[in-house]
Amino acid sequence: MDFELANALARIVELKDRSTGAHTWRVTMYAQAVAEAERMPVSTVMGFMLGAVLHDIGKIDIPAEILSKPGRLTDAEYETMKSHTVLGWERVQRMGVRDPLVLSVIRSHHERIDGTGYPDGLAGEAIPIAARWFSVIDGFDAMTSLRPYRDGVGEDAAAQAIDDLRRHAGTWYEPRAVEVFEDLQKTGRLDSILEHLNDREGHASLVGPLTADAMALARTALLESTTDAADVARIEAILDLGSENTR
Repeated sequence: MDFELANALARIVELKDRSTGAHTWRVTMYAQAVAEAERMPVSTVMGFMLGAVLHDIGKIDIPAEILSKPGRLTDAEYETMKSHTVLGWERVQRMGVRDPLVLSVIRSHHERIDGTGYPDGLAGEAIPIAARWFSVIDGFDAMTSLRPYRDGVGEDAAAQAIDDLRRHAGTWYEPRAVEVFEDLQKTGRLDSILEHLNDREGHASLVGPLTADAMALARTALLESTTDAADVARIEAILDLGSENTR
């Protein structure tokens, strides 16, 4: 899958899950910064970024009322939310994605080093390395991004998030990934990413129109990824939202 299609699919996810704002775009930029700082090969950097773009694609299959709920999820709702990892992993494979790096980021980015994560309860090095690194990025953005119920962004939130990453290094998070991310944050190299569309005005801009080309790419890929009637109906409903904002 190329970045043009991946970006189109991410815009469709954004239509359904606006509460996370520009989360996808920030974590993709974080992924590039971290991978380049660690001097990963170019092919690995690109695969890591593609995984970041697609990591939440499974939220297409999560009910909107759960995605947009402003308060704490019930246990049952949380179990449903957790399924986005496997649902996304399954869907992109039906779209022809075979890169193990990309697939591991999508499925395993909520696993924890101590085995308390999901969906498979993997521990330590059983968690693919790309997922262990991306977990740090995803965790930081979750703790510092604007949400309907929280305005906690900026330097204080970033410092608190780094403290949390450090505190859980070796239990939840890959220690080397925490070290690299902390160094980037403390030297100011992540400041512009942290601020990217991370305010009320920026959030409002996310409802802007999709291009017709982006809609067509997403429509073809999504509808070709399923033969289930209920799934098709769910996809069509999301695409209808996009059609209202197509230019």
